[in-house]
Amino acid sequence: MTEFLDTALSFPTVIFSFLLVVVAAYWLVVIIGLVELDDDATWLGLGGVPAGITLSLLIALAWLLCLIGGQLLSGGALIAVPFAAVAGAWLATRGLVVPLRRLFPEGGRHSRGDFVGQPCVIRTGAATADFGQAEVTAADGSSAVVQVRTTGQDRLSRGDHALIFEYDAEGEFFWVMPYESEL
Repeated sequence: MTEFLDTALSFPTVIFSFLLVVVAAYWLVVIIGLVELDDDATWLGLGGVPAGITLSLLIALAWLLCLIGGQLLSGGALIAVPFAAVAGAWLATRGLVVPLRRLFPEGGRHSRGDFVGQPCVIRTGAATADFGQAEVTAADGSSAVVQVRTTGQDRLSRGDHALIFEYDAEGEFFWVMPYESEL
């Protein structure tokens, strides 16, 4: 274990070891909930994925490549290792970010307010003033199952179409009413 620490804390790996500690601290803060994932990494040329994920990948891969390069090379060649590690990590990160883009919708995340005014389909046995779930489709084609409630005496059954007309933030559900589409 001490040999690993000596390698991680010696040149050239120490450059990225410090950055890796910063990345670990960032993810700890995100997990605790003090910070949310930030906007996409368009400014890195790797748009579509939050910058925190992209930079974390870049730094972790650069650290790994620097660790390997530091073990394989010695002497004056060590000066080139950090530069080669950054270049290799950049290429690897670009390759990893492309499939990750599918997990992050274009234009950022959806908010609950995006569903207000959208039609939905009841997915539970019934939707009443006390209970119900419905499937709603976002503008990008993705769908979500959300908690819904009806007003008054409305009772909707599985498969019925409804219209979301308001979001109740305190109860964390959507108000719906019967809706007949013109299709």
